[in-house]
Amino acid sequence: MSHDLLRAYDYVNHSYPQVRRVLLEDARGLFQRATMVATSRAAALRANLHAHFGPLDLSAEVEIRVTSVEERESPLGGTATHVALEWKAVKHPGAFPVMHATLAFYALTEWETQLELEGAYEPPLGLLGKAVDAVIGRRVADASVLRFIQEVAARLREELGAPLAPAG
Repeated sequence: MSHDLLRAYDYVNHSYPQVRRVLLEDARGLFQRATMVATSRAAALRANLHAHFGPLDLSAEVEIRVTSVEERESPLGGTATHVALEWKAVKHPGAFPVMHATLAFYALTEWETQLELEGAYEPPLGLLGKAVDAVIGRRVADASVLRFIQEVAARLREELGAPLAPAG
């Protein structure tokens, strides 16, 4: 596995318990809704991750698997939920990296929840894959991870509806 970590974050303007409930009720479904082309639904859990670089649109249909869920201490001292994920290309899996990542989420405030995705991947295709990764692969992976976390946050915001304003 590559030692270069990929990191991205976003937030949801809802409480940690609300976000946790929605994420854990149907994590795979939420990830699917966050990354799937709107008109395309597959029987198996599949998604479509994208990265755009100028005129190029690099995408791979991926299968996302939740491998574990753990509760740990958050950076702020409260509870954080960590969802371990693995995703790989559905078609031509040997031509795309397999990503191992953890989505962590925790309360920033009573009304905001931080989402953080940290992951690593091994470039495919041996030495050729490492050369391509050095030129463009890392940027594709960074963009894919960022877009994934942004789409997860957007789906959470949509599914949770308008936030309740703090009393005060």
